[in-house]
Amino acid sequence: MGTLRTTALVTAPPLLLAVAGLTHPRHLTAATADHWAGLHIVLLPAFPLLALGLLVPLWGRPRRDVEGALTVLAWAGCFGYAAYYTGLDAVAGIGAGTAAGTGVRGVVGRLFATGDELGRAGVYALAVAALATGLVLLRRHGVRVLPGAVMVLGACWSFADSHIFWPQGVLTMLGFALGFGLLMVASRTGDVRQSRARATAGSLTNP
Repeated sequence: MGTLRTTALVTAPPLLLAVAGLTHPRHLTAATADHWAGLHIVLLPAFPLLALGLLVPLWGRPRRDVEGALTVLAWAGCFGYAAYYTGLDAVAGIGAGTAAGTGVRGVVGRLFATGDELGRAGVYALAVAALATGLVLLRRHGVRVLPGAVMVLGACWSFADSHIFWPQGVLTMLGFALGFGLLMVASRTGDVRQSRARATAGSLTNP
């Protein structure tokens, strides 16, 4: 798969979430309950796909060395994010929105509290995955990956309390899209240079 296609693959989920954030209600009320719950139902499969930006650059069997251990850690972090942030989406999104629409009092606050805990756990797992991915790519490709890695880590920090709410959440998603794109381009460029270097070394040793 070419650089353009893989870049589109990893940037599409955060860009979709950024667009969704423009329509996300600022507050959950009886008037916004249906929109709130419906939006989170639609986005239920979208939030886990955010992890593609960290999984795709590390595609392949992990080696039995430090890079391999960091790769497995990144995979585990992505899994933790997908599991726990989906919990936030279901509890504080679908559950709270549905409860608010019924007029039942006292439930929404507890759903929000539980959802916030799940969401924070998910974002912390994503941050661990981002750090591990950055370290792997730094070892492989050098400092060219630093702008993307720093951008993704900054987006993780912002994501912890912004969700996709406008304006911070939307900007956070755009930050993920930019960071993932930079990581992908830097990784693909590094792979091409390494392949050319191996080919050149092989031609020199086999005249």
